[in-house]
Amino acid sequence: MSDDRAERIAEFIEPLRVAPGSTVRLERDFDPRDKAGLKKRKAADLLRTGVELLAEYQSRLAAQDTYGVLLCLQALDAGGKDGTIRHVMSGVNPQGVRVSSFKVPSSEELDHDYLWRYAGRLPARGEIAIFNRSHYEEVLVVRVHTENLVRQKLPDSARGSGVWKRRYREINDWERYLVDNGFKVVKIFLNLSKEEQRTRFLKRIDLPEKNWKFSAADVRERRHWAEYQRAFSKMLSATSTEWAPWYVVPADRKWFARLCTAAILAHTLMDIDPQYPQMPEAARKELLVAKRGLEREAPTGMPADPYAARHPTGQEARTSGRRAGKKKRG
Repeated sequence: MSDDRAERIAEFIEPLRVAPGSTVRLERDFDPRDKAGLKKRKAADLLRTGVELLAEYQSRLAAQDTYGVLLCLQALDAGGKDGTIRHVMSGVNPQGVRVSSFKVPSSEELDHDYLWRYAGRLPARGEIAIFNRSHYEEVLVVRVHTENLVRQKLPDSARGSGVWKRRYREINDWERYLVDNGFKVVKIFLNLSKEEQRTRFLKRIDLPEKNWKFSAADVRERRHWAEYQRAFSKMLSATSTEWAPWYVVPADRKWFARLCTAAILAHTLMDIDPQYPQMPEAARKELLVAKRGLEREAPTGMPADPYAARHPTGQEARTSGRRAGKKKRG
């Protein structure tokens, strides 16, 4: 990481990282209301800085065209995934970002292996792909509602007692394959408390403009809260790896969740440290020929290169400074 800001960001997000090999008990180990002692007003300034960093490094990522980034966002209903994506990615070039949401699998998707539909939405080199819910649904929702294993048309041998352990291994191997080929995997779990979820559900009912976001099915899922907490704990324990660690982000305060997500993603891009490509000498010479031609077209009284005139750098600045000094003495 060449940027000095990277060290401060790494220090900020370290407490959120699930140490590979550790055993997680979600309700014991991570507080959904934590805000690291920050005030909301200060966080707004920090988020703006984070968004600016993302824009800067995303531009480099696209230009270098070597690495890609996959951001996996997991949360329970009302966890704030959509708002986090909207705020954190507000400053980046939309051409370089692709968001995919994964709902109930279609009949075509069920005719393939469980990772097939996710593989089709992976980023290209130079891109950031965001999974709004991800392949981890296959060890969360499917684990809580095991009837989904039947819908996946698995052979009997693939539905035995070792299915979850096997899936953890397969997911870890898949992610390692992606990382080895230049695609960084960033995994964020937005950790929401049961009471905050209840409050957000009620807000969706009370405000007419939010009614569309509410589903009675969300309340039915809430009855499985304890089962989901256990499934999340097992998932975090089994799939936080050195090459693709999990970050558990406190989500009861939306502003803090957005700040943490921006910091984690910025940290990933700064770790890659993508660079703008250097042009070969022959191509550089062509640029200079084109530049001279454009400069000759300057209208009378206009600078030959308006951009260089407004932003003098290096030798140009020193030359213009000497010229100004001569005029003054004259």
